[in-house]
Amino acid sequence: MQPSDLLKPALSAFTWIWLPDAVEPVVCGRIDLVDGINRFTYGKSYLARPNAIPVWLPELPLVESVIVPEAPHVIAGALRDAAPDQWGRRVVLNRQFQRRGRDVDTGELDELSYLLLSGSDRIGGLDFQTSATEYVPRLQREATLQELLNAADAVEKGVPLSPELEEALRHGTSIGGARPKAQQVDGNRKMIAKFSASRDTHNVVQAEFLAMRLAKIVGLQVAEVDLVRAEGKDVLLVERFDRVWTGTHFLRKLMVSSLTLQGLDENGARYASYPAVADALRHRAADPKGELRELWSRMLFNILVGNTDDHARNHACFWDGTAVRLTPAYDIAPRPRLGREANQAMAVDREDRRALIATALGSARHFGLRSDEAIAIARRQIEMIHSNFRSVATEAGLSVDLQNLLAGRAFLNPYVFEGVPQDLAALEVGF
Repeated sequence: MQPSDLLKPALSAFTWIWLPDAVEPVVCGRIDLVDGINRFTYGKSYLARPNAIPVWLPELPLVESVIVPEAPHVIAGALRDAAPDQWGRRVVLNRQFQRRGRDVDTGELDELSYLLLSGSDRIGGLDFQTSATEYVPRLQREATLQELLNAADAVEKGVPLSPELEEALRHGTSIGGARPKAQQVDGNRKMIAKFSASRDTHNVVQAEFLAMRLAKIVGLQVAEVDLVRAEGKDVLLVERFDRVWTGTHFLRKLMVSSLTLQGLDENGARYASYPAVADALRHRAADPKGELRELWSRMLFNILVGNTDDHARNHACFWDGTAVRLTPAYDIAPRPRLGREANQAMAVDREDRRALIATALGSARHFGLRSDEAIAIARRQIEMIHSNFRSVATEAGLSVDLQNLLAGRAFLNPYVFEGVPQDLAALEVGF
């Protein structure tokens, strides 16, 4: 039998959910693949629970009938959020079907199969099983960073893995994103380990560490990060904010991506915008004013540090069944550029995605900010980035060459200052 013969779609799966403050999951419903569409049905026992909450609204309300995703969706966004992205799909295909190499076609397998074949400790508070009565987690063998790094490198190169390393790396298949990564437990913290990729033109691990640390310095709510070395390479450790240690167990927090928050699927991601996220937060957040200010501040910071990979899956919200709340910021990855102009992955001011401070200021009204408030936030961020860039970069071990590459070409690129008010234009100075 050829590997291609094995790539047959799964036809059904049971969805298990960790309810707020629950230690163990309960089955909440079933997904059935019918004519290419993943239909969802809540279980009667779940609907009868006094503490049952919708997996997500308005997509998956607590009803007895079969829920068919609205076109063009083929699966509910909240369920798709729990599936692996590009990197995790490559690991699944490597492990299950011997599909290897960086150019493997991840579209060979359907969404439901990816949900069932990826690791159980996925982002958020859902998992997927073939049984409705017995929850059997797909657990990883504990592995060192060195082993995980070598395994990730092998997947990139298309080299077969040992069974032990296959199982260890499988744990990271349910984590989103396109870059090599894995998971680790560090005492009472769960961490995502992010590695460099063979196609990198600079040390993106160090650059992301620098941006994340500066984001915290300017006052953003951001995931905790550490920078360590393994096998002579830098590894970024990002603490998982969807896991909370209680002293005996990890609680899981339900999450949705901002893509789902905006009601978009993968094909509609190009229509995503920060103002659309703001609209959703205004109506669905417990603290709309604070959330909108935080979102605008993150958007501005992405512009200032050259993070143009701020797509809709790189923003997310916690969901408690009633309201949403922004998760800490993550995946802030500066990108040095050769050209003058740049665009953000999500539109900054409705349809305008230019990476300009002026564009962000023009959209401030969508976020409930007065012009003077937005300018004050911009001034503080610029000043804090400028005054802390070299010291944080040096502390993190960035070479002078990498610092010079990032300074001006990613962080505080001259282009971002075009069209700003005069008092902000005066802050455009070299590092």
